[in-house]
Amino acid sequence: MTGGAGFIGANLLHYWARERPEDELLTLDALTYAGHRSSLVDLERAGKLRFVRGNVSDPGVVRRTLRGADLVIHLAAESHVDRSIEDPAPFLTTNVLGSLTVLEAARQLDVGRTHLVSTDEVYGSLPLGRPKLRFGPGTPYAPRNPYSASKAAADHLARSYHATYGLAVTISNCGNNYGPYQHPEKLVPLAITRLLAGLRVPVYGDGRNVRDWIYVEDHCRALDAIARRGKAGETYLLGAEEERSNLEVVRTLLATMGRKGKSMGQAIELVPDRQGHDRRYAIDPRRSMSALRWRPQVRFEEGIARTVRWYLDHRSWWEPLLARPRRAPRRRAR
Repeated sequence: MTGGAGFIGANLLHYWARERPEDELLTLDALTYAGHRSSLVDLERAGKLRFVRGNVSDPGVVRRTLRGADLVIHLAAESHVDRSIEDPAPFLTTNVLGSLTVLEAARQLDVGRTHLVSTDEVYGSLPLGRPKLRFGPGTPYAPRNPYSASKAAADHLARSYHATYGLAVTISNCGNNYGPYQHPEKLVPLAITRLLAGLRVPVYGDGRNVRDWIYVEDHCRALDAIARRGKAGETYLLGAEEERSNLEVVRTLLATMGRKGKSMGQAIELVPDRQGHDRRYAIDPRRSMSALRWRPQVRFEEGIARTVRWYLDHRSWWEPLLARPRRAPRRRAR
């Protein structure tokens, strides 16, 4: 698994070690700001995981790491939209060139199966007020920021490798994940850590932007199902049909954390909107559920409660991240 020290990667490795103990696990990760080896230390100490530090855009490192693999799950990615707006270049390097490097190594080494983990953001933005309109198998790509554009390019590369070279590759486009090991710059852990510190939670614009939320363990179960039952060349849309606006997410967190009595002004700070902020994402996962014999098991309120408990119990994991200086965007020549 590439990107195993990141949010979804760490959860997937813990899931896989628990549910598939017969498998040998190896991860390649560059340990950028969003990758934390501390998320995997228990697996390494138990001898359940081999860790390789390296960049997915380095062909030599990728080839050495993938040699002998039966299955590659490619998770390594730059994923924060705000950072992609500030500085798009790392997103093109990691998400496009890195994916190309992984696909080419898988082709040359004749890897049995390769899976690319992608996002619903490649489909662009849906309008509010039309609940029946959702992303489906025939939805055209329409990315609207550098992050989603880079992920769309990676998806197209994966399809081209299946069509041109016959590479046994699958793709999944998933909604917004939340759960343990998520960097505090993302909405759910940001809100939790800010509320614990007695600070207001910043929410973009009017707070009505809607996302399709899925608990990360349900996503891991879907990736397991794709690895076992997925058909080469297919794309699987993964979602829990749990649409919530950003304001609804923060209000659920307030209730879960016993802060329900706080007024909106006390707990939430509406800040200037992000450039090109997509209004709504929503996935129709029915076809994937049927094909994979998979269904999400964790309802949103339960998943939020689990997530809050994890952050309360793991301050030593996330508090050091808040002290790290934010990487400055690259200056461009005028």
